[in-house]
Amino acid sequence: MGEPIRAVLADDHYLVREGTRRLLETSSEVTVAAAVGDADQLLDAVRRLRPDVVVTDIRMPGGRWRQGFEGIDAAHRVRAAHPGVGIVVLSQYSDALFALELFKHGTEGLAYLLKDRVGDLDELLGAIRAVASGGSVIDPKVVEGLMARHDVRGEPESLTPRERDVLREMAHGRSNGAIARALHLSVSSVEKNVNAIFTKLGLENSGDVHRRVAAVLAYLRP
Repeated sequence: MGEPIRAVLADDHYLVREGTRRLLETSSEVTVAAAVGDADQLLDAVRRLRPDVVVTDIRMPGGRWRQGFEGIDAAHRVRAAHPGVGIVVLSQYSDALFALELFKHGTEGLAYLLKDRVGDLDELLGAIRAVASGGSVIDPKVVEGLMARHDVRGEPESLTPRERDVLREMAHGRSNGAIARALHLSVSSVEKNVNAIFTKLGLENSGDVHRRVAAVLAYLRP
């Protein structure tokens, strides 16, 4: 096993902040370098400590930040100054507006999770691992709600029901093999569906674009 991932936590609620810290520290995968209470302290801690990952609440009232978007705005500031730092934003909002705001400049190294995931250590660690390696995660509940509202109506460019099923699984960060097991398909069938999704959404085969999350965002964006 390699070195633990160094993380900085940000949440204005002391009990939530310390609870998350203690939860992560039960794992040998993460070391919490600092736990802070607002967006300004978060930026300062990242500047001083240069962590691998930031885990931040979406809302940290007070100060000079946009109300309700403090964590997202801080995430953008962190990535602008320290592009290698992964960001996990924890939110109570399943509305697409907030997820799309986080991903508006790109998807690499970013995750948007609902706060009820904090109690599931495996889910939280999975997101931390993903962003630490430059990957991306969108909470499946956010995707499910959006997919239910998204109007396809059978246009030539729209995704088939099976492709939509595969897209939902992609939002979980699952590999083609894991999708195949979840949907009881062959891996080759999953690969064909994934490639069809990329083609229909016009996502080029580029090594520096995380096309799985980009596919979800391209399809769901109003």
